[in-house]
Amino acid sequence: MEILHDFWPLVVVLLSAFVIGWAAETAENFISRALALSILAWLQTLPEFAVEAQLAWSQQRSLMIANLTGSLRLLVGLGWPMIFFTQFYFQGTRQNKFISKIDLGKEDSLSVLFLFLSILYFVVILLKGSLSCWDSAVLIAIYGAYLLILFKLPSHDVEDPNDLPWIGQQILKLNRGPQILSTIGLFLVGGGALYLSVEPFIHVLQKWAVAAGISTFVFIQWVSPFLSEFPEKLSAFNWARQKGKAPMAFMNMVNSNINQWTMLAAMIPIVFNISLGRFEALTFDEVHHAELALTIAQSLLAGIVLLDLSFSLWEASFIFVLWLVQFIWSELRWEITYVYLAWTVFEVSKWVYLYVTQRKMPRALEVLKKPQRDV
Repeated sequence: MEILHDFWPLVVVLLSAFVIGWAAETAENFISRALALSILAWLQTLPEFAVEAQLAWSQQRSLMIANLTGSLRLLVGLGWPMIFFTQFYFQGTRQNKFISKIDLGKEDSLSVLFLFLSILYFVVILLKGSLSCWDSAVLIAIYGAYLLILFKLPSHDVEDPNDLPWIGQQILKLNRGPQILSTIGLFLVGGGALYLSVEPFIHVLQKWAVAAGISTFVFIQWVSPFLSEFPEKLSAFNWARQKGKAPMAFMNMVNSNINQWTMLAAMIPIVFNISLGRFEALTFDEVHHAELALTIAQSLLAGIVLLDLSFSLWEASFIFVLWLVQFIWSELRWEITYVYLAWTVFEVSKWVYLYVTQRKMPRALEVLKKPQRDV
């Protein structure tokens, strides 16, 4: 009975995330793909939002930052390379030709630029050493502007229903009204299950951390985000192994990064202040500062790498290796931060040189010079 008591919150969190993911995938058939991917990514990270909200409500300051930084570093350090190497393996075995990079489309430029913008604002947050409700307002405004532009993008062709999960295929056989109601029903079922299981989920994680002799900070930083993001990674893996769908899988992850750098981070001081009953900025101690610096450096590099709308073999390899090193040897966080920053300086210098000598700009920035309808 004790084992069942411990495992049911974990199982329900994962199942609820799957249900929400199925609902979002089905909803792609009602709205434009660019907006659908953004909504899909947002809904897939609901378990992460729920965990973070519970930590903020209980005023566990160190664990708030641990969960935020862990989830972001997992997305970039593990999620992005996973997509590349999944496509690398399956295309190589099917066609006997291994890819050297994943190319994104011009329509992905906006997502890349807003990822970069959200990270740059977090540099400001790091420098001032606190996260407040004023910062929440700016982050929400960034995300709101992103969604507003996505609403204006043209629609894509409807996805082949055979690519949907079984329940999505059954929903699409209904008339339009029942289709929409059934999809909303999936959202409600997944969200309700998530609401009921998130608090026991955190308590079980903390209990296991103590029993294993692992610090709660490390456990919440890595295990909790991995479990809550597992359905998202599974969906991305499924897309990445299919011909021509690696860019869609990759942009699903990028949209998750944007959501977490903006809405997830914005939620923390809001919930924290409501719980306190007063306005108070969340200030960073030495550990917070180091964790955030490492996370920002990793994501800043990732944003700059994507400015050319591609993700190459060597970029995927080195990003994964650097994540693995700082995962195993956490005491090297500052050393890895400096490596990320050195790589960033190299990338920026390369583009400055190309612009000065050849007037060549990253593809994502070139799109800004064209009318919005061309995006």
